[in-house]
Amino acid sequence: MNIFYASNIVGNLLELDEEETRHLQVLRYTPGRTLSVVDGKGNWYEAELLELGKKLARAKINTQKQQTQRKPYHLHVAIAPTKNIERLEWFLEKATEIGVDEITPILCRHSERTQVRQDRLEKITLSAMKQSLKTFLPRLNPLQPLKTFLPAQANFSGQKCIAWITDPPAALLQQTYQPGQSVIVVIGPEGDFAPEEIELATQCNFAPVSLGQSRLRTETAGVVAVHTIELMNG
Repeated sequence: MNIFYASNIVGNLLELDEEETRHLQVLRYTPGRTLSVVDGKGNWYEAELLELGKKLARAKINTQKQQTQRKPYHLHVAIAPTKNIERLEWFLEKATEIGVDEITPILCRHSERTQVRQDRLEKITLSAMKQSLKTFLPRLNPLQPLKTFLPAQANFSGQKCIAWITDPPAALLQQTYQPGQSVIVVIGPEGDFAPEEIELATQCNFAPVSLGQSRLRTETAGVVAVHTIELMNG
């Protein structure tokens, strides 16, 4: 099943950008055919293709097939980009498929990667949303320093968790998290967090959590966190 994305919708008309138009061309769509379109905001449309240009396509909405309600909680994962960018892209794909709402790449003292291509990461999340037949597009924030991110969450009313290796081990995420609550989970780099980062997290009321007994790669830890929260919320 081919799903298309359109963010520019006015009345019963929608426009598909150059990327989506290219997709239509590859699949040999022609005017008059019906498209399944999502807007990333919870809406699913059936639309008739009116015009297929080189860089832009237009369609008329025939029916709004479904409108998905947002979950009563918000799941935000802040994660350190991995040295191998494909591992971060894998996380973005799987987290989107499972149901993350917001992702923030963070720059830590021990980060192995200090730059990411925002446009490339946005394409990964968009593709994953369509592939998994979801209608909400996760918010993908720009890369930012952890020391900036943590204090910026001061007014967040949900639970704030940070996964790091402690001795003795911290409580498991599933023991700390209360279902139905919005939550931020911070995942560090392969080299873990620096002592001053842990101190700042504590000052900013982030509770330490464990993701299990195994030592996990960054991207695996991120997926475990997303799956745990989604599973606990049924």
